[in-house]
Amino acid sequence: MSDAIICAQDVRYQYEDSENPAVNGVTLDVPAGEFLAVLGRNGSGKSTFAKLLNALLIPTSGTVTVDGRRATSEDDCYPVREVCGMVFQNPDNQIVATTVEEDCAFGPENLGVAPEEIRRRVDETLAAVGMAQFAQSSPSMLSGGQKQRVAVAGVLVMRPKIIVFDESTAMLDPVGRRDVFSLARKLNREEGITVVWITHFMDEAVLADRVAVMDDGKIAMLGAPREVFAHVDEIRALGLDVPEMMRLAAELRRKGLKLGAVTMTVEEMVEELCRLKSKI
Repeated sequence: MSDAIICAQDVRYQYEDSENPAVNGVTLDVPAGEFLAVLGRNGSGKSTFAKLLNALLIPTSGTVTVDGRRATSEDDCYPVREVCGMVFQNPDNQIVATTVEEDCAFGPENLGVAPEEIRRRVDETLAAVGMAQFAQSSPSMLSGGQKQRVAVAGVLVMRPKIIVFDESTAMLDPVGRRDVFSLARKLNREEGITVVWITHFMDEAVLADRVAVMDDGKIAMLGAPREVFAHVDEIRALGLDVPEMMRLAAELRRKGLKLGAVTMTVEEMVEELCRLKSKI
């Protein structure tokens, strides 16, 4: 794919203490500006794949190219991370400073960015993630969702073209989960940042441009959410569930209700039921 900003070609990675590869022959192109959701049960290889994109891990074989930068050796790490940031599951693992604005400034300071430019970036970035009013606060006093926003700010201030979110909402309550996901969507839609969203929440995945389902280190399914989640039995066979509205639609069809299009959201379900009611 000529406009791909991420190219993974027959990528394998095997941990030293493992008999089998955690990632086993993945080939995947991600176009610039895409919001890609990556799903999979525990042990499917999705988090290992995420780390390969950010050069936290180097492929055992195969190639990973990120915005033209090959991630195939330790020497490649820093060039790759200049364009590909990563937000982890636990924000406490990547917050390093005693105040929010100091943490946000940490990355550009280490890149040697001029102080006046750092000041401008920090102010803009904290405003973008809705944390400007907490600039002088200690991260330890923030909620889980607020900490994750700070973690996102610490990546965003580096001006990456790609952000990989590795189950970044897994430890949050529903409100925090919604806020962080909405922020990622906003960065993708308004800033054009390519997002790779690793998750096990199906209702997040339905809003992605594409969904990749991993199993046993391989990509088992790939396509638009509506295409992938239409295969209810196959999704369940891979140890996953489908979005709530799709489960409801499947049950209604088993009861004889003739629903039309694949129904993934509450709004679509309401529209489809109203359509059927109008025919009665």
